[in-house]
Amino acid sequence: MKTPKIAMIYAILAALFYAVNTPISKLLMNAIPVTFMASFLYLGAGIGVGIMYIFHWKKEKQQEHLVKSDLPYTIGMILLDIIAPIFMMSGIKYGTASNASLLGNFEIVATTVIALCIFKEAVTKRLWVAIGFITLSSMILSFEGSGSFQFSYGSLFVLLATICWGLENNCTRKISEKSTYQIVVLKGIFSGIGSCIIARVLGEKLPSLKYIIMAMLLGFIAYGLSIFTYIRAQRTLGAAKTSAYYALSPFMGAILAFVFVGEKLSGSYLIALLIMLIGTGFVVLDTLIKCHDHLHVHEITHTHDGVTHTHRFDHIHSHNHISQDIVHSHKHSKKEFETMHLQAHSA
Repeated sequence: MKTPKIAMIYAILAALFYAVNTPISKLLMNAIPVTFMASFLYLGAGIGVGIMYIFHWKKEKQQEHLVKSDLPYTIGMILLDIIAPIFMMSGIKYGTASNASLLGNFEIVATTVIALCIFKEAVTKRLWVAIGFITLSSMILSFEGSGSFQFSYGSLFVLLATICWGLENNCTRKISEKSTYQIVVLKGIFSGIGSCIIARVLGEKLPSLKYIIMAMLLGFIAYGLSIFTYIRAQRTLGAAKTSAYYALSPFMGAILAFVFVGEKLSGSYLIALLIMLIGTGFVVLDTLIKCHDHLHVHEITHTHDGVTHTHRFDHIHSHNHISQDIVHSHKHSKKEFETMHLQAHSA
């Protein structure tokens, strides 16, 4: 068990690792075509985490491994991870790295709306407020300056990437209880190969070996290590606190873009940054106070053989509160109910 301070460092590192993606990709794409860039990033993540997995796989439990029933979501995850980074690299190439970093937060909106519409997940009022602020900020960032309302094609590509990643997040969520190592390796290797095939079909020129190595190293850091350190932080801090730290990533990326790429601060960017910060703040607030674990008591009364029985079950679970005091709602699966019932009879 890591100490909270070390876990906090892991969480900040996860945000920082991903933040370096946009500004350094912007620089590397002076020598690497868009689709090949996406390919090398994912290949770097897959190969790097694959090497880490060699030293870990013996410690992994059998039930953590992906199985045949996970195949539809795994395929969907891989296909979306082929398309999304191509859009993102196009957005970085034809737009600014700082805009791309902030627009990456639109992934929160995409993930939430897709989860609501397709996977029927509940969305809180705080999250709807956050979506409103983030959408407004995205609209400001999506139009070019100089007093015009000309739409930025770079921003459009980034938004398309976040929509793809939003859907991919929901696919990955379905298999998130399985081996993170296997998920990242499959994502990296197969998405990287897919993008490489597309690059060849499009006739993109293969860059020199030194640029390929640099891009793959970036992929290992920005994609592979980011996921790895995120998981390590999550084990101690929990999902809520870790995601709160990880929300810093787009702003770190924007700062790095100013430092390394030399992009200037515009008035519209500063306004969008403020609005995006407010929206992200609501996301963090929603994440931190949305759920908590506590002891809950269930009593089940039933009759058989002419005798009425009452069973009491004490267990810990998480749920969303409807009111601040005592009223709350949550779900138990039929399987869970039957399991508790059988356990009571065997006691």
